[in-house]
Amino acid sequence: MDQVVDFSMWGLFARATITVKFVMIALILASIWCWAVIVDKLIQYRAARTEAARFDRAFWSGEPLDQLFDEIGADPRGASQRIFSAGMTEWRRSHRQDGGLIAGAQARIDRGMDVAIAKEAGRLQRGLPVLATTGSTAPFVGLFGTVFGIMNAFIEIAEAQNTNLAVVAPGIAEALLATGLGLMAAIPAVIFYNKLSADSDRLVGGYEAFADEFSTILSRQLDS
Repeated sequence: MDQVVDFSMWGLFARATITVKFVMIALILASIWCWAVIVDKLIQYRAARTEAARFDRAFWSGEPLDQLFDEIGADPRGASQRIFSAGMTEWRRSHRQDGGLIAGAQARIDRGMDVAIAKEAGRLQRGLPVLATTGSTAPFVGLFGTVFGIMNAFIEIAEAQNTNLAVVAPGIAEALLATGLGLMAAIPAVIFYNKLSADSDRLVGGYEAFADEFSTILSRQLDS
């Protein structure tokens, strides 16, 4: 009686060689890591957009900037608040005790906000290289597993001296599973890397636009 071959995912994995199993496990772990990054970034970016909209309403509400700065306090919670606090902190430090301004105040304010924006950009983009790396390498890792698996399948065929499809199919199927896992890891990674990179750029662009507007307001006060 012919032996029944298990063609389920687990059956194919169990039949694979150690090298192909290692490739499959690595791809599964990479996929899990990518999805963890994706979910984390979607939550983070949504919170950042909500915080930016809330702060924008408070900033343009007509409330005095000094009062808004005092309400935020020494520990700003959101990115927009941190950028605003960086500018206001340098604005206050630029005042002498006699009420005059230290020379170069505008440049220091702009530099302070630029540093704050760079830090926020780093927070937003943290983890995205994982998606980029997985998206570019996972298909090749899966292909490596497939090549190795097919090579092993042909060796088994040669040893059995039987080219019957029932003999060939299990080895080929388990080898192709590695390619499938590679694509399963790479496709979401590429799609969400592009989406999240665009979302990050939009958020940073919004921070830069706010910093420019805030700098213009302070510049008018410096000139008056």
